[in-house]
Amino acid sequence: MASIPNDAPRVDGDVSRALDAATDDAEMPLPSDPKTVFLGGLFVLAALTAAYVTREVILPVVLAFILKLLLQPVMRLLERFKVPRVLAALLMIVLLFAVIGGLGSALSGPATDWAKRLPEGLPRLQERVRVISGPLDSLKGMVAHAKGMFGNSDPGTAPAAGAAAGPAMDIQGTILAGVQTFASEFLTTFLVLFFLLNSGDTFLRRLVEVMPRFKDKRQVIDISQQVESDVSSYLVTITVMNALVGIATGIAMWALGLPNPALWAAVAFLLNYVPILGPLVGLVTFLGVGMLSLDPLWKAFMPMVLYGVIHVIEGETLTPMLLARRFTLNPVLVIISLLFWDWMWGVPGAILAVPMLAITKIICDRIRPLAAFGHFLEGEKRGMDS
Repeated sequence: MASIPNDAPRVDGDVSRALDAATDDAEMPLPSDPKTVFLGGLFVLAALTAAYVTREVILPVVLAFILKLLLQPVMRLLERFKVPRVLAALLMIVLLFAVIGGLGSALSGPATDWAKRLPEGLPRLQERVRVISGPLDSLKGMVAHAKGMFGNSDPGTAPAAGAAAGPAMDIQGTILAGVQTFASEFLTTFLVLFFLLNSGDTFLRRLVEVMPRFKDKRQVIDISQQVESDVSSYLVTITVMNALVGIATGIAMWALGLPNPALWAAVAFLLNYVPILGPLVGLVTFLGVGMLSLDPLWKAFMPMVLYGVIHVIEGETLTPMLLARRFTLNPVLVIISLLFWDWMWGVPGAILAVPMLAITKIICDRIRPLAAFGHFLEGEKRGMDS
C-alpha cells in the first residue's frame, strides 16, 4: 500500500489537493453498504465482550502468542542446529522459568522490605511534601469510612497504637492476592506457550490448506511472515532497550545512595514495557522513593530527574530511531489503546496493547477492504523516505 509522501502538504484547506493520488478510493475503498458496517460493528463489540468476560482464558493465550513471536528467532536458530522441536521448546520454557524465578527470588526480599516501610514513611512524605498532605488525609478518611461500612472498624473509636499495622496488612494482603493471580496466569501462559512453540507452523499450514484460492494462500503467508518479522523485531528491540534503561537506572540509583538499586532497575525495566503510562508511573514512583530515603530535599528529587533523563534519551531518541521503519503507529491511538486494554485486562493488557495494535495494522494493510482502517492507524513518518 502506497503512503503519503513526507513532503505532502498539510491538510489545512483543500483536502483533495493535500492528499496523494495513492490514497484515493480506488486504493483504499471504504465500505458503502450500511449493513456491512453495522454487522462489522456488532462483530467487534461481541469479540471485545467475549475478551472481557473470558479474561482468565483469553489473556494467557494472547500473552503466550506474543511470547512465541519473541522467541521465534531463537527457535529457528535451534532448528538450524538440528535440535528437536520438543527439546527446543522445553529448553525455552526452562530458561524463561529460570530467569523469572531467579529475578523474583532476588527481588522479593527488597520488595517486601519496601512494602513494610511504606506505611511508616507516609508521615515523612506528609512532612516533606505539604502539597499532598490534604489528599493523603482525604484518602485516610475514605479508608476509615470504607472499613466502617464493612464492619472492620468502630467509627467511634480513635485509631489505636496498632492502627499503623492496618495499612501494612492491607498492602501485604494486596500483594499476596496479586501474587496468587499472577502465579495462576503465569502457569497457564507457559503451558500454552510450550504447545505453541512445539507446534511450529502447524496452524499456518492448516490455514493455508483451507484457503480456496492461490491468491488467498499467498496473502495468508505474507501476513504471517510480516507479523512474525515486525512484531518479533519490535519485541526484541524494546526488550534490549528496556534492559539498558534498567541497567542505567540501577547505576543511577546506586550512585545516589538509594537502597536496593537492583529493585529499581527491575522496576524501570518492567515499566518501560508500557509506553507513556509506564514512564509516568515511574516518575511518581521514583519521586516517592527519593522523598522517603534521601536527604537533603534537593537530593530527594534526583531519582525522578535521573529516571526522566534516561527515559527521554531512550524513549524519544534511540528506540524511535530503531523502530521508525517498522512501526509508525498513531500516538493518539496508542494511548487510547493503552487505556482501553488496561481497563479490559489490567497491567498485562497495557503491556500487550502496542503489539496487538501493530498486528492489527499489519493485517489491515494487507486486506483490501480493511486498508483504509490500516492507514488510519498509521502515524507520521518523520525523516524517512516513503
